[in-house]
Amino acid sequence: MSAFNSTFAWVNRQSLILKIVIGILLGLALALISPTAGQSVAVLGQLFVAALKAVAPALIFFLVVASIANQNQSTPNKMRPILLLYLIGTLAAAAIAVSLSFMFPTQLTLNVEQATNSAPQGLGEILQGLLFKVVENPIQALLTGNYIGILAWAIGLGLVLRGAAATTKQTLVDLSDAVTGIVKFVIQLAPIGVFGLVANTIATTGISALSEFAHLLGLLVGSMLLVALVVNPIIVFVKTGSNPYPLVFRCLRESGITAFFTRSSAANIPVNMRLCQKLNLDEDTYSVSIPLGATINMAGAAITITVMTLAAVNTMGIEVNIYTAFLLCFVAAISACGSSGVAGGSLLLIPLACGLFNIPNDIAMQVVGVGFIIGVIQDSAETALNSSTDVVFTAAACHVKT
Repeated sequence: MSAFNSTFAWVNRQSLILKIVIGILLGLALALISPTAGQSVAVLGQLFVAALKAVAPALIFFLVVASIANQNQSTPNKMRPILLLYLIGTLAAAAIAVSLSFMFPTQLTLNVEQATNSAPQGLGEILQGLLFKVVENPIQALLTGNYIGILAWAIGLGLVLRGAAATTKQTLVDLSDAVTGIVKFVIQLAPIGVFGLVANTIATTGISALSEFAHLLGLLVGSMLLVALVVNPIIVFVKTGSNPYPLVFRCLRESGITAFFTRSSAANIPVNMRLCQKLNLDEDTYSVSIPLGATINMAGAAITITVMTLAAVNTMGIEVNIYTAFLLCFVAAISACGSSGVAGGSLLLIPLACGLFNIPNDIAMQVVGVGFIIGVIQDSAETALNSSTDVVFTAAACHVKT
């Protein structure tokens, strides 16, 4: 018993990423040794996905309301070029993700038997469905997981509450923090949920499921590398007219590597502030742009949302034309700006993008579960791109004389 207690205590002290790796390995081993036993622990994965499904609507609603209501209405003029670069970079990242998803389509093994929602036929039906979701009763939207309606009401309330009393705004922040705390607790259960998901998936579909995960992870990481090494340098070159790679490589080395292991843009803020100081940037500018970028500059999150959503779309057999793809880029970029600061926070926004294609919430949450399985690498790469880009774009804007 003492050996078991010692092992349990050791596991409990480890980082979440190591616990998830252990969960993956144990699930894989159980499924290979006894497929029947692997299927019997499916309930653990189902409970984890159900918990995510329960907290995601409230998280998105309160995060967006609090963020917009507390937004500084007197943004300095010198911040506008940086905000524009943040927006362009995030939209470009979503576009790259769409392009690579078309070139290397991904399908996932999901339980779609009980999916009753019909796929929309063309852009017109998508836009019509989008409008009806926007005007749905907010309580009904929260209850049914209508993320488009949740987002619309959250934006509306946030804009109206920008003129509210300071105590009201602080209450919204407190509510947002409280819901985020619950999400953090649920995510701490990810190793158990991933164990059940992996064991059941491998036991049901065989070892071939691993190739799906590898393909999806390669697509995600490949998109992020393309943005970091090609798209961002092009944006910097257009802005500054000089060779962007010394800046890009330095930011990846001094900011991206640290963010890869911390998996938190917020925790990497001090690292980015020191790097900006080394680059001799204007302190009044980077003291605002770096914390702001850790919240809204989310190119990696836009890639994750886009690729995972299109994987669900391909699995459901839904055709996507160029106009719908552009709409997805916009939704993914806006959604990424509302990504929570917890590990795997961008995954909880996948159902919002899936709502464009009338994909049932149950299916979208299964995709979120897959995201947590590959999140050991995906979330680290995403954070590295997000955080290093904050410094890249801040430096590009500061080095241009206006």
